[in-house]
Amino acid sequence: MKIFNTAQIRAWDAFTIEHEPIASLELMNRAAKAFADWLAGEYPDTQRPIVVLAGAGNNGGDGVAVARLLHWLMRDVKVLVCDFNGKASDDFRAQLKLIPKDIEIVFVKALEELHRLVFPENALWIDALFGSGLTRPLAGAWAQVVDFVNELPVEVVSIDVPSGLFADRHTEAGAVVRATRTFSFETPKLAFFFPENAEYVGEWSFGSIGLHPRFCSDTETPFHFLTKKDAAALLRSRAKFSHKGTYGHALLVVGSYGKMGAAVLAARACLRAGAGLLSVHAPRCGFLALQTTVPEAMYSADERARVWTTVPGLQPYSAVCVGCGIGQAAETAAALEQLLKKSSTMQDGAGRGLVLDADALNLLAQHPDWWRIVPRNTILTPHPKEFERLFGKTKHDFERNALQRQKAEEHGVFIVLKGAHTAIACPDGACWFNSTGNPGMATGGAGDVLAGMLTGLLAQGYSPRDAALLGVYLHGLAGDWASKTLGQEALIAGDLTDYLGRAWLDVRDEFAIVSQKGTQFA
Repeated sequence: MKIFNTAQIRAWDAFTIEHEPIASLELMNRAAKAFADWLAGEYPDTQRPIVVLAGAGNNGGDGVAVARLLHWLMRDVKVLVCDFNGKASDDFRAQLKLIPKDIEIVFVKALEELHRLVFPENALWIDALFGSGLTRPLAGAWAQVVDFVNELPVEVVSIDVPSGLFADRHTEAGAVVRATRTFSFETPKLAFFFPENAEYVGEWSFGSIGLHPRFCSDTETPFHFLTKKDAAALLRSRAKFSHKGTYGHALLVVGSYGKMGAAVLAARACLRAGAGLLSVHAPRCGFLALQTTVPEAMYSADERARVWTTVPGLQPYSAVCVGCGIGQAAETAAALEQLLKKSSTMQDGAGRGLVLDADALNLLAQHPDWWRIVPRNTILTPHPKEFERLFGKTKHDFERNALQRQKAEEHGVFIVLKGAHTAIACPDGACWFNSTGNPGMATGGAGDVLAGMLTGLLAQGYSPRDAALLGVYLHGLAGDWASKTLGQEALIAGDLTDYLGRAWLDVRDEFAIVSQKGTQFA
């Protein structure tokens, strides 16, 4: 799913109005219905009063239209219109004419009037002051209104975006509504995916208002939202007469003394991701742990007992992962440099993939000259601190995302920046934000599971791009299935692998639906 900036969204609205065709007022009514239907489903208590706080622009028009529709659904609705400059949009004025006379509507011309009003304690507030078209920070009376709302002990639901928040760039200053929930029109806004905006956006949802599909298909954007439909489109079918060799031989170079758990987690995940064969190269201290916990894997012993120091031949393997739990000893750093050199000289079109995780990234950060030997199309999986070590500090999340995309293009690699909406930056400039996962996955070892999964997908012949997208989606989906059974607090990294099969089935079901639609005759 594509994510557009505010200028593109305005153009999409205009394109729909011209080519559907539809009047702008009717498009506003369509948006209001999408919001009202969603709100009625999420807040089914018909006795709970609702206060719509509207500006006098088009977002305020959305709010007035929502009030009318909620009134028809037998909700107790009150509308407050803040109009401090007397400038109202045409569609806002048109919506005011449509509002039923038995809806209480109060026009607030000064902040003092707002403070004198009395509201029910359990009211649900709807923020319809400003939308995604905001061009400057809120200040003066508007900032005071936002502060007033933020101080109320109430739930606030924002229409499209929280008022005061920029939809596609960093919000440096000014007041911003702290919404409990946000409902966005047609697609999510870019701002929703970054931690810096979490306190304003709250829990977010989105719904289509029927904008013209041709604009979406014809308009380019680097940003995408990774959905189940996207993941299902990447799946490959398994042939009846296939065998273990069909699905590749993966190599994991993982583990060190005291960190063999990382090796076990990555190995189990690699196999559950579908690799036909798996070899694990690890220090000799890991022999018993690996052979007893992952009997399906073959063990390749390093010369040393506690740390990784030797590089096995890479020719037999279709995918290699290095980093999980390897530590940062000098001998290990030398071995990693040797492995990178071997990998960079083996780009022979055989489809060999490479994943760098954990301490492999930390060692790369310590040796920036190694970038010249990092093979193109390598997948890197940093968490935010590892990303900072690799590429430096940034002022805010938008700047970090720009740096992530820049470095992915510069080095020709895939950078998987892990987080609540893991971002996958691709060498072609595209950036995908994941839709699955939950806070229960904030637990040690979850990254080792992801690294193993990515390697298993690469081993089967998935391209680095498809492996990164599908692996990240399945990883989060396994976490979602695990949390439904275990809860978020009790979730541990091993549970992700245990529920990976359920995640595969879930995406396979979507794949079947998409395939069936694709075979239907027009």
